[in-house]
Amino acid sequence: MGTVTKVIEVSSSSAKSVEDAVQTGLKKVASTVKGIKGAWVNEIKVITSDDGSITEWRVNMRVSFVVS
Repeated sequence: MGTVTKVIEVSSSSAKSVEDAVQTGLKKVASTVKGIKGAWVNEIKVITSDDGSITEWRVNMRVSFVVS
């Protein structure tokens, strides 16, 4: 019998970096979902201050995991 993989879409943010936003989202998902196999970041956004400096990184990603 083959495996079944499910994909969910997740949004996450970080004041530090894109990498931290992705890691934060994956850790949150991993607290309730087992068998995570990968993630695809499909959108990156930033929030800026009036002077143009980045204050927050936001990512949307799809996370895949094996359904048992």
